[in-house]
Amino acid sequence: MSDETSNNSSCSINNEDDIYTKIIKLTQDGIPFTYSPFAQIASYLGISEDEVVNIIKEMENKGIIRRFGASIGHRAIGITANAMCIWNVPDERVEEVGAIMAGFSEVTHCYERPRYPDWPYNLFTMVHSYSKRDCEYVAEKISKATGITDYKLLFSEHEFKKTGVRL
Repeated sequence: MSDETSNNSSCSINNEDDIYTKIIKLTQDGIPFTYSPFAQIASYLGISEDEVVNIIKEMENKGIIRRFGASIGHRAIGITANAMCIWNVPDERVEEVGAIMAGFSEVTHCYERPRYPDWPYNLFTMVHSYSKRDCEYVAEKISKATGITDYKLLFSEHEFKKTGVRL
């Protein structure tokens, strides 16, 4: 939780966007793992915990945030094999193939990116697992499902930083 809430004083809220921004800023670095995780935020904002939860749900419904959930430090629990799978997909098949690739539960990210004269790869998927072999196996499954055989796996060697977007 932000240090901003530690002074136990309340803040003023001018409008709907203001409270959305405040709640995002107060939760983006995590909430306490307690029976009442929104109590401190509610107190700071001068509203009830139920109101905080309802505002978060409202932001999800309006598309302001996609979801409110836990972010797992995958390396801390032993998931140390991380592969960016790069694929050379015919342009006319990108939508179809991208949808198939994104449908694999092992794929955490799936992006189309531009090609370059010395870089033919245009679709990128991220796979995390316990071993390099597991990542290779997932790529093989994706290749069979899509018929795309021109691909490479780029494995992470070291994680320097991992954070979500911050306001």
